Formats: sequence, C-alpha cells, structure tokens
Amino acid sequence: MAVMLSESAARHVARYLERRGKGIGLRLGVKTSGCSGLAYKLEYADEPNPEDVQFESHGVRVFVDPRSLPYLDGTELDFVREGLNEGFRFNNPNVKGECGCGESFQV
Repeated sequence: MAVMLSESAARHVARYLERRGKGIGLRLGVKTSGCSGLAYKLEYADEPNPEDVQFESHGVRVFVDPRSLPYLDGTELDFVREGLNEGFRFNNPNVKGECGCGESFQV
C-alpha cells in the first residue's frame, strides 16, 4: 500500500511547513461526508499518531490513519495551478464516482 505526493505537491508542503515554522509532514485521511459518501481530510501534522502509517515522497512525510488507508491506497496528491486557481488534486485510482459539486466521492 502506498500514498504519494507529486514533486509539485511535496515542494508546496515543504515550503508551507518552513513558513509555518513547525510540522513534520502532511496528514491525509477520509471522512464520511457529502452526497457520495466520503470526503478527503488534509491537514499538516505536528506529530505522528501511534497508529499512523507513514510514507515519504520527495523528502516529505505523509501520515495516513489505518481506517483511511484502503480508500487512499495508490493515491497521488498533486498541487496544480490553473489560471488564477491553485490547490491540491487527488489522483485516486479507487474512486468509482464523484458528486456533482466535487466535495465527495465513492469507492
């Protein structure tokens, strides 16, 4: 099982953690939400949780709770800029459908 960051996402996270002045990596997970059932959780990690599964991409650590890992296995998190917009994009091979508003997904 693996969760990865693209080079662009890793650079963005590393810069943010440096400006923030604290943090050890990025925490990814899923929660029950939205019209399709699941939504991504994304936050900066200041310390690992004992149950976390840890990955590393381009020098940045990624922490995933064991309950979320089956839904995120094989996911690459990318950071993209399109025109005036920028943000993280989840490239998740497990997704079978998404809601119309893009807030949630189903596997």
